[in-house]
Amino acid sequence: MAGALPHPVLISTFLNMDQVTIGGQVVEFKHVFYSWVCMAILFVVAYLLRQRLTMVPGKLQNVFEAVIGTIEDFVCTTMGEVGRKYVPLLAGMFIYIFSMNIMGLIPLFDAPTANLNTTVCMALFVFLFYNYVGFARWKGHYVHHFTGPSKWLIPLMFPLEVVSHLSRPVSLSLRLFGNIRGEEIVMVLFFIMAPILGTLPIYCLFLLGKSMQAFVFFMLTMVYIKGALEAPEH
Repeated sequence: MAGALPHPVLISTFLNMDQVTIGGQVVEFKHVFYSWVCMAILFVVAYLLRQRLTMVPGKLQNVFEAVIGTIEDFVCTTMGEVGRKYVPLLAGMFIYIFSMNIMGLIPLFDAPTANLNTTVCMALFVFLFYNYVGFARWKGHYVHHFTGPSKWLIPLMFPLEVVSHLSRPVSLSLRLFGNIRGEEIVMVLFFIMAPILGTLPIYCLFLLGKSMQAFVFFMLTMVYIKGALEAPEH
């Protein structure tokens, strides 16, 4: 089977969702299935929170208010007041990626971000979005982000900047995929060799690692948007 399984038994295997046939061709579907499961869980949690919003928040409301408030403060401190507009996107991205990462630590589940298709899709979205933001803000002048401060440097700077920007989705997707996939493989090995003593400490270590990977993806996305909003050099 393609990919390493973090647990011996998965829900997707019981439901025959590991692979599906599309147009007569068998394709891997497990990462899509768990992405949908993650989205469904987050939608349900968001709906329940929306229905139970109170002036004296409960534990779950406190958790999300703390997370979103911290992200908002961090974004506004880094980007300025203009960053407040992008807090919903950045906070949603962090929570979504963090949730998908954590699914790899839950028995019967798998981490969708351990599949390159998932991380590539998110990285391409970030690439298209921050360039859209730049063009929307600066119109045609956004091209000056790629040409450098002097017209004499255009033949040198333009291809370098194009390559630099094209490498961003590559690095975003490979970094997240590589770290999460590597952790899943190591977890399998520890689970086989020492099911209890070897796995429990690794869970704590990987919880920190998966949190950091979600934060790195969120932070780089914020930096790219911030760069697109900055005045282009002429």
